[in-house]
This record gives sequence, structure tokens and C-alpha cells, in this order.
Amino acid sequence: MAYVKVSLSSAYFSRYQVKYKRRRQGKTDYRARLRLCGQDKNKYNTPKYRLCVRFTNSDIVAQVIYATIAGDICICAAYAHELPRYGLSVGLTNWSAGYAVGLLLARRLLTKYNLAELYTGVKEATGEDYEVEEAEEGPRPFTALLDTGLKRTSTGSKVFAVLKGALDGGLSVPHSEKRFVGYNKEDKKLDSEMLRKYILGGHISEYMESMQEDEPEKYEKHFARFIKAGMEPGTMGDMYKKVHAAIRADPSPKQKERKAPGEKKKWKQVPLTYDERKDKLKERLAKTAEGDMEELAGARPLPEAVAL
Repeated sequence: MAYVKVSLSSAYFSRYQVKYKRRRQGKTDYRARLRLCGQDKNKYNTPKYRLCVRFTNSDIVAQVIYATIAGDICICAAYAHELPRYGLSVGLTNWSAGYAVGLLLARRLLTKYNLAELYTGVKEATGEDYEVEEAEEGPRPFTALLDTGLKRTSTGSKVFAVLKGALDGGLSVPHSEKRFVGYNKEDKKLDSEMLRKYILGGHISEYMESMQEDEPEKYEKHFARFIKAGMEPGTMGDMYKKVHAAIRADPSPKQKERKAPGEKKKWKQVPLTYDERKDKLKERLAKTAEGDMEELAGARPLPEAVAL
């Protein structure tokens, strides 16, 4: 069999189109983004909002964003590292924390646009599917589309915890209950008790209790931060209820303390003006004259003339 060498001519490279940078980096699904950002042409200058949810190893990021030609603009954001302010200091990336972040984002956004009193959402988590209803008088509910990025949208994923928190907070997000925890494919029903258990950290409590009974040494090591924070399996649900109440009481972001700017350091010597150079020369000449007088005053007297 003859070997055929594949050669890429200059014509090939002149027609080769490099993909977008974030596509090359594997960070953006542009096929999905186009459908999330594309707005109807008869809706003049009307932005299409996206509820963007992203997860890191130690944080949860939830933002409401809309696209422009110049770039994306974020109008509101909430993060899991803000939850210690509301009473949740550990477990900031689990399912229950995701619900709290979604709730914080929804209440913060509605407060910003003066819609918090009109659309209150679900004041206490019940686990039942909730869709905000349009008010008879006043503006319509704030609507956004869920943007999960590259994360897999499997049933029970933590990304839907943020979605559930945003729904209960009063946002309108098109969704289906099929992806929430507790949905049964055979019965085609949502187990609201199961979903409520996950919202209030019941699954964490069960795991803590089982490990505490079977492997107490591993329990002390695995849940060391929980134990240090005083979080016990029996009090988990009440703690999350207090966190939700605190979020509803004050969802506004914490303002950073601004310090007065320090004095700027000058690394280059500032050139002197003509008058400054003139004064500096006078000072140097005066010091030189004083030094000469001191030398003359301190000099030894000349020897007297010897009589011949």
C-alpha cells in the first residue's frame, strides 16, 4: 500500500478560520449562548436576561446578566462566600447552600428594582414547585433564563438548587420540575418532602448521623469544621431556616469600607526650577565661605620673625 503524504498548502491556511478564544479554551458553548442571548428583532433594545450559575471548588456564583455588543453586563450577583454573614459559615458548596445563594440573588435583585414587596415568593421552603404569578397592578415579574454553562444538567444537580432558590425568592424562570431532587420518573411526580429535606440540609444530617454511629473517629475528622461551628445533625434544619429568614430581612450587599488614599511616592527626582537652583547655589557658596573663615580662624599663628 502506497503511503500518501498529507500536505497542507498555503491555500488551506488562507481559508482556515480560528475558533473563538473561549471555544479553544473549552469555556463557552457558543451554540447554547446564541440561543440564550438572541432576542426577537421586534423587541427594540430589550435585553434578554440570563441567570448564570457557576461552581468552583470553594464557592457558588450566581449572576443575572444580559448581553450587549460591547460585552456582557451584570446587573446583580450573589456568592456563597457571603453566606457567613447570614449565619452559614461551613458547607458553602452543597445543595442547601446553592438554594440559599439563589434565594439571596432573587431577593437582592427584586429589592434593587423595587419589586420585593410585590413579589415575595415562598416565605418558608415547602419543597413544592412554585411559579410566580403576575400581579394585577404593577410591573410584571422579573424573568430570566437559566444559563448553566458547561455543567451537566442531570436530575438533582446543584445548579437546580440555585434555580429553586431563585424561584422561591420571586423570580420567574422557565423550568420543569423533572430536574429537581425527588422527581420520580415512573410516577412522574415530584416528592416535595424529599426536596424540602435537601433544602434544609436533611441529607447532610442523615450522613452525619450514620457516620457518627459507624465511624466516630472518621466523623470527628470529616466534619471537624461543622463540629467547630456548633452544627449538629439535629439542629441543621432550624439553622437553615434562620439563614433564609436573615436573607429575606436584609439581602442588600455589604458595602466595603473605603480608606483614604495614601500619599503617592515619588521615585524620580523632581527637576528644580531656575530660581530654586539659584537659591541652592547661594546656600552652597555661603556654606563654603563660612568653612573658609573657620579654617582661617583655627589655623596656627605664623612664627615671629627671627632677629638677625
